[in-house]
Amino acid sequence: MKNLKENNFLIPQYLLPHFRSNHAGETGAIYIYKGILAVSRDSEIRQFSSKHLTTESQHLKLIEEVLEKKNVSKLITLWKLAGFLTGFIPALLGKRFVYATIYHVESFVENHYQEQIDILSKKNSQIKLKKMITELMNDEISHKEESLINVSKLSFVHKIWGAIVTAGSKLAVGVSKKI
Repeated sequence: MKNLKENNFLIPQYLLPHFRSNHAGETGAIYIYKGILAVSRDSEIRQFSSKHLTTESQHLKLIEEVLEKKNVSKLITLWKLAGFLTGFIPALLGKRFVYATIYHVESFVENHYQEQIDILSKKNSQIKLKKMITELMNDEISHKEESLINVSKLSFVHKIWGAIVTAGSKLAVGVSKKI
């Protein structure tokens, strides 16, 4: 995708809170994978995490191209820590917990991005921005589907953990939209 700032691309005011949370979320995602890589010695998990760390880093770079630094969350250090722990803890519990975590995180992110696409669809404008968000969402859906294939079946414990991860994600988005 082209550098959007060079195309005089501006995020509309009504989407700034969403993009602040997108930036916080992509930062957190990077740290999820760093947390996994800090503890996991499983080669499959390390390869999976390294691959997705690269994708999430590209997402963050793209968002940073369009979001002015003054508009990022003031709590970015908190989002890094939360992300790290969201990767570190399941990596201690094993590969199925890692995959279950990524499945739940990406399911939440898919809905978060879809909400923004729906807003833009109602406005019937900002075609480049809508395309960018759609591409980000499609990557996240791919991560979600890959995780589900690898976890094979979510156990009751995975679902409870997933509810905790989803609640934490909702809280983080709500806070990062404001701060």
